Amino acid sequence: MTPWEAVAVCAAGIGAGAINAVVGSGSLITFPALVAVGVDPVVANVSNSIGLVPGSFTGAYGYRAELQGQRARLVKLGSASLIGSLIGGLLLLWLDPDVFGIVVPILIGIACVLVVIQPKLNGWLSARREHAHPDGGVALWLGVLGAGVYGGYFGAAQGVLLIGLLGSFLADGLQRVNAAKNVLSLIVNGAAAVLFILVAEVDWWAVAGIAAGATVGGYIGAKAGRKIPAPVLRGVIVCVGILAIVKLVYG
Repeated sequence: MTPWEAVAVCAAGIGAGAINAVVGSGSLITFPALVAVGVDPVVANVSNSIGLVPGSFTGAYGYRAELQGQRARLVKLGSASLIGSLIGGLLLLWLDPDVFGIVVPILIGIACVLVVIQPKLNGWLSARREHAHPDGGVALWLGVLGAGVYGGYFGAAQGVLLIGLLGSFLADGLQRVNAAKNVLSLIVNGAAAVLFILVAEVDWWAVAGIAAGATVGGYIGAKAGRKIPAPVLRGVIVCVGILAIVKLVYG
């Protein structure tokens, strides 16, 4: 990795950390950035998952005020995120790499669609929230488990999925839902990172660049991300996602 490529990867990490704290689609920036500098797609996904952990932590820490009173809920849902993440990580390692090349563009496309429809999704969630189950029940646990599998396998837009799930089943405001999402994303990324460090091929230069940027970005996102116009964030994410699909499909 050249010095300019390292700077680009670090910058992508800053953007991803900030976006993950607010929206939850940062991998749509960091993953294609790593592929663009020549990292193998599977290795890029593994390295990206590890590198984003510090950013997930700073993002969750920045929302600590909104996390008050959610400990019992997050312990319960965190178990689903942990199990799901390990399943997704093992699927990434066990399945043929060609499967990843086929599936990931589809996942990125789905993630882009989720980002685009998020305003309407939030409106639907607001209408449902007054009838939400107080702790989500088994249905939410299973939904978070599925999101964890998705996050452990790839992870782009897992935050959008989690916000959708949590907002559907919990009688809480979106800021508290977002805070919970950050903690569950941290669990998913952290569990996958431990698994990948133990058994997978890792590009540690890529990890270092992503981690350095994501640590700063997560803090910035938690503090100032709410002031960034949501349409701007969505536009950037979708454009990067389209570029990632083109890069993966056409090389």
